[in-house]
Amino acid sequence: NVPEDQADKLLLASWGLPRAVLEKYHSLGVVQMFEWQAECLMLAQVLEGKNLVYSAPTSAGKTLVAELLILKRVLETRKKALLILPFVSVAKEKKCYLQ
Repeated sequence: NVPEDQADKLLLASWGLPRAVLEKYHSLGVVQMFEWQAECLMLAQVLEGKNLVYSAPTSAGKTLVAELLILKRVLETRKKALLILPFVSVAKEKKCYLQ
């Protein structure tokens, strides 16, 4: 569980994302993460590029964790990222979503 003194980490606004990114997420109704999502992001050195393997049921929010990690790394390092998705329909959806 997320410690009480770090409860603000559940809010997307706490992760240093640009305003435009936050506004896009907010327009889609995503303002806050689940505790397990924040826990993934708070694991030692994950935000610095260390590997992360996590498992959750379908529609649990795994993609949000991946998106936040990718967005932060791309914005901070100015390097490109590759996001591999399982279906063409999901890839098209994410293309529009992330633009």
